[in-house]
Amino acid sequence: MTETMRELPAAGPDGRARATALAQVEALSERIEPTSVVSYQSWGRLLVIGPEDAARSAARQVREELDCTLFVPGEDSPHPASLDGIPVIRGGKPVLKGRLGAFEAGTAAGTEDEPQSLSRTLDSLPEKFDLVLDLGEQPLLTQEIPPPGYYAPGDDEALARALEELPQMRGEFEKPKFFEFDPEICAHGRSGLKGCTRCIDACPTLAISSAGEVVHVDPFLCQGAGSCVAACPTGAMTYAFPGVDDLLGLLRDVLNSYREAGGEAPCLLFHDGWSRSAVLEGYGPAMPERVLPVQVEEVGSIGLEAWLASLAYGAAAVRLVVTRGTPERVLKELEEQIRFGRAILEAMGLSGESLGLVTAGEPADWDALPESAAGRPAKFSAPDDKRTILRLAIDHLHRHAPSAKRVAPLPAGAPFGEIKVDKDACTLSMSCVSVCPAAALQAGGDLPQLKFVEWNCVQCGLCEKACPEDAITLHPRILFDSEARQSARILHEEEPFCCIVCGKPFATQSVLDRMTAKLQGHWMFQSEDAMRRLQMCDTCRVKDMFQAERASGGPGTPS
Repeated sequence: MTETMRELPAAGPDGRARATALAQVEALSERIEPTSVVSYQSWGRLLVIGPEDAARSAARQVREELDCTLFVPGEDSPHPASLDGIPVIRGGKPVLKGRLGAFEAGTAAGTEDEPQSLSRTLDSLPEKFDLVLDLGEQPLLTQEIPPPGYYAPGDDEALARALEELPQMRGEFEKPKFFEFDPEICAHGRSGLKGCTRCIDACPTLAISSAGEVVHVDPFLCQGAGSCVAACPTGAMTYAFPGVDDLLGLLRDVLNSYREAGGEAPCLLFHDGWSRSAVLEGYGPAMPERVLPVQVEEVGSIGLEAWLASLAYGAAAVRLVVTRGTPERVLKELEEQIRFGRAILEAMGLSGESLGLVTAGEPADWDALPESAAGRPAKFSAPDDKRTILRLAIDHLHRHAPSAKRVAPLPAGAPFGEIKVDKDACTLSMSCVSVCPAAALQAGGDLPQLKFVEWNCVQCGLCEKACPEDAITLHPRILFDSEARQSARILHEEEPFCCIVCGKPFATQSVLDRMTAKLQGHWMFQSEDAMRRLQMCDTCRVKDMFQAERASGGPGTPS
């Protein structure tokens, strides 16, 4: 914590308590376990893309420090040339992907053509470039946060900054690996079906892509925005800089210190380095002394479980500081999570204003902050598990809520809810059970039953897509009865149909009826014996067929 932080106003008891509590924030860096790093290697191979005069002018300014190549797009087929000793590719539609130290550039004549590497046009060019300066009217890479090593200035001032920085981008560079991913609980897909795509939709760097049944995160493109972590309903994606358990341990200590020092109704104000000056210099003198600024790596990584746990630990409110430059995908995900959180709080009779955003540089409505915390502060230690933290926080808040409902609807997309089954359509095929990534749907063992554990359900929709009878619909809601929420309940069951020979249960009556109806017109099931075998288990069916062949002198008859 810097001296600027310590110099926040402390005229009243809340301010003095804040000064005491914020001393705890210094412990955050000490609590962060060392994280793995991602390394980039740049040899200074720069590709300049754009109109010839602009590209040549830019290359001349950095050619002493960097190995430059020019790519001048055009309608003609790409062909090599040279300007002032600098290799040039003229013609072709540019195609680009990659990141610092590994940009792949090529050309394509049409939108569906396979790109051709620039090195095929001119053999002396490298397969990959380390840096790219894109001077075209429209950037080739459109993600909100471009990859390291890619510069698309857009104006003269930004171009001057880029040309000053580019020569420094040689050598080896490291950054933290911000995320951890557990594919075992990823709800992206099963059995060729696509379910949850929230992390893909929330990533402003386009570092996350579908990889069949799970997602793939490119650690070189990831720059730690954290919105994937806030979006992930199962906790498969976690932030490692710091982990949520470390962060919540710190926040619990900060809030305890604040109360012990005589402060009341604290509000946590999360901000990152981009908005630090706006918080401390812009808001600092005017914001209430009960507002405690806490700097994190990225506000986008602080999700619903951290907000609700903070309220359970005794915060009256949580505010997240965003900027005008916050990526749209990050902002959209934060707003979505706040909508879910407010619906949960309001269903308990608590103020939805306990959660909200503050835009740096714009007036903040401090008067909207709730005047008191939601009951007695919780003492639970936060595990490193998103769903468990949510359960502990919601259960604590519910116990101290003034007028809680037993169940309440939530907005579409919320990661909590039930599924409803059309019992007339369901045949208990268990296709839904086989694709459920969270064990929310379970089979009844030896009994034809479909069971459901509501707390496990993340509303990914895989069961709905897998059901061959279209018998399943999703219903986002929050069930506050903790015991009912975590207990398996039967959604649908039928009496088992028993084999007419041995008496072994092997199907349900509805399955047998559907099978009989479908096969009545089939040439292989025109005899009474063939239809009767449908009512036998596999073992008895095979025996009956063998006996019939022997009786008729067929292939099964011994010679």
